[in-house]
Amino acid sequence: MKRVMIVLGMALVLTGAAAAQIRVGQTVYVTARSLPLKSGTGFFARTLGTLAYGDAVTVLQVNGKWAQVEYRGRTTISGWTAHTNLSTKRVVTAGRTGSVSSGEVAMAGKGFTEEVENVYRETTSADFDTVDLIEAGRISDEDLLSFISEGRLSMGDE
Repeated sequence: MKRVMIVLGMALVLTGAAAAQIRVGQTVYVTARSLPLKSGTGFFARTLGTLAYGDAVTVLQVNGKWAQVEYRGRTTISGWTAHTNLSTKRVVTAGRTGSVSSGEVAMAGKGFTEEVENVYRETTSADFDTVDLIEAGRISDEDLLSFISEGRLSMGDE
């Protein structure tokens, strides 16, 4: 158990260090399978567009855990995202190289490498199939907002 905590702690430190390196004017890369760019930093801010793994964006502003970025593709989109969805390291997807899966890219971008996963699998009885099933689930923003309102929960960051 001690080994797992050390490995997970190291992964969190690496993730924090990578996020801290994001600066205005810098080109960074999307590490999420599908990344909505929002009009603001609130969870329910309007979605302006969606980016994909490996898309290169330019950092316009950094505000705490949020980064405003601009994507120049077929159209130009700028919006806000949590900087944990971004990496200073170029992201290469399986479709372009055939060498890694999209899931591996996302996890590696967040500091969770194959080695970390192997140590975790050896030292725990976690059911990764259940984790995969949970991660595959989607809840609409409307349903989530209804849940928060009915439960009189805090909206968090605005």
